[in-house]
Amino acid sequence: MAVTEAEFNDRVDETFEALEEALDQVDSDLDYESGGGILTVQFENGTTMVFSRQPPTSELWLAARSGGYHFTWDEGASDWRDTRGDALFRPFVVAQMKEQAGVDLAWD
Repeated sequence: MAVTEAEFNDRVDETFEALEEALDQVDSDLDYESGGGILTVQFENGTTMVFSRQPPTSELWLAARSGGYHFTWDEGASDWRDTRGDALFRPFVVAQMKEQAGVDLAWD
């Protein structure tokens, strides 16, 4: 079932807020900034992750060192799910941050 643009934006906003709260708890030197529908995380090792909302497709995109990923909302899981596989967003982001920058993100 398709979500409205307002529902989509609310879900992305909630996701970004939760991610920012988790990033604030990380014991590592990282910076992040949010604006214009984009959340950018800069790691101590010089790499970056970019999270962006894509209203035309109702997707949340992640650009990481390992590639680009697209996620759609999965109501049953109450999380975003990778459109090319079965990965859920939160555990995927945790694994990507560990792999890309050695960051231990506690986000469940």
